[in-house]
Amino acid sequence: MVGGMPMPGLTERVVKAVFLTIICAAVVFPFIGVISTSLAPAEEVTKAGGFVLFPTHGIDFTAYRSILSGGTVTQALLISGFVTVVGTAIALVLTCTLGWALSRRGTIGNRPLLLLVLISLLFNPGLIPSYLVVQQFGLLDSLWAVIVPVSVSAFNVIVVRAYFVGLPAEIIDAARIDGASEWKLFRHIGLPLSKAVIAVIGLFYGVGYWNSFFNALLYLNDSSKWPLQLVLRTYVVNGVELGGQDLGLGSEAVPPQTSIQMAILMISIVPVLCVYPFIQRHFAKGVLTGAVKG
Repeated sequence: MVGGMPMPGLTERVVKAVFLTIICAAVVFPFIGVISTSLAPAEEVTKAGGFVLFPTHGIDFTAYRSILSGGTVTQALLISGFVTVVGTAIALVLTCTLGWALSRRGTIGNRPLLLLVLISLLFNPGLIPSYLVVQQFGLLDSLWAVIVPVSVSAFNVIVVRAYFVGLPAEIIDAARIDGASEWKLFRHIGLPLSKAVIAVIGLFYGVGYWNSFFNALLYLNDSSKWPLQLVLRTYVVNGVELGGQDLGLGSEAVPPQTSIQMAILMISIVPVLCVYPFIQRHFAKGVLTGAVKG
């Protein structure tokens, strides 16, 4: 008995343990299979019929060397890196400056602009109007078509604004008495005290740009400008085979298509997995605090 209530029986705990084990296995085994297939030798992949759970003949990085040899996948990886870095930087600048302006209640036009941001959370402009706007600005078939239309998220603006509103008013008032301009308040007080929420919002934008797929499919007709996720869709989901010319191998032997597909999948996953642990500790302090204070 604990606190007047009976402890769970042994049978109940065993059932819970078995249930959680099955769920973990259902999540982990496919991921292990993707890693193993991408690293297994070509002969083992061919013999297994295309999917290897545990490689038994050593580890072979041929699939990774093939897709990173300067062909289609390498180019798509560089494009995704450019879109992610540039897009995240632009998005953070726009979101933080807009969030700061909306958090200053004395700013001219503060309430109407805040109302517009809130309305954009409720109403989506739609696919055709968005396409027409991008077309009118001459961004079709340009990487800016993937970056600019999603450079400001209303949700992220609201979260950043709420965090700025919750900053100690005494510090801001003291700096203003000392003659600090609004720009200096933003740079030297707002940003340094809001590193947690900026890190989390930056992760949101970065993951969004890295996984950018639909906008690229919609606005980019030139396959040489495709980001990694669109290449992933074409050569992994749709099953289109990558030849030696596509991989930049020329007449060299091409690894099994399954190994290439799993290697592309791993390359698309690894960057997010590497960044996430460094940002995770900021989640509760950044987003939740900002949302509650809003």
